[in-house]
Amino acid sequence: MRKKIVAGNWKMNMTKEEGQALISEVINMANDEVKSSTVLVLCPPAPHLGYAKKMFQSQSNVFLGAQNCHEKASGAYTGEISAPMLKSFEVDYVVLGHSERREYFKESDELLKAKTDQVLANQLIPIFCCGESLSQRQAGSGFIEFVCGQLTNSLFHLSAEQFAKVVIAYEPIWAIGTGLTASSEQAQEMHAALRKHIAAQYGEALAQEIPILYGGSAKPSNAPELFACPDVDGGLIGGASLKSRDFIDIAKAIK
Repeated sequence: MRKKIVAGNWKMNMTKEEGQALISEVINMANDEVKSSTVLVLCPPAPHLGYAKKMFQSQSNVFLGAQNCHEKASGAYTGEISAPMLKSFEVDYVVLGHSERREYFKESDELLKAKTDQVLANQLIPIFCCGESLSQRQAGSGFIEFVCGQLTNSLFHLSAEQFAKVVIAYEPIWAIGTGLTASSEQAQEMHAALRKHIAAQYGEALAQEIPILYGGSAKPSNAPELFACPDVDGGLIGGASLKSRDFIDIAKAIK
């Protein structure tokens, strides 16, 4: 059975005090309410990582993620954070290729290929984001090929053993912060296409083991329908992850 994951991407939000309060609430609610084997991942900004890991240490189903890392292990890259640094802070997951990183920081498929290699080399788990823009979606064709191409360009150099450690997050960019949400049919269509694309490269057995998360403005009201789709294995949650009640209710939507 594929791992079910709900990951919260805090983006550039939360002071230390706010972050501590949110983590405490999530942990307490998770212990009381999340009875399934769903894995919870919190991805705060880098300054939160040290204390956050200490708060998680007694938890079996709550893990720590980073929002990004550099493609080099070390060097004169002021302001950047390396995968070995994240490993030393006992981070578990690293989000790579989020649509905001691709758009604002011009991260290319080739750059994300190098970042993925760094993350895996340091025994961390990449949450690799892929997705299409509104203009690509509205063009009516080619958007599935475009998103599958992001996997080909950044991930398909990996061995089967390496690829088995990857988590995919599909982000319909047109549904992030726009008030739009992909329907469950649209989400399932893309997730199924991605799994088929993986199967063509690595075989059906491995493709059936890869978690593919939905990352397009999921919230408690639409999470049950989205997570009921056979190829949707959880979510990469943005704004709703900043509210403990919403985040836990989304996690509980996985049956």
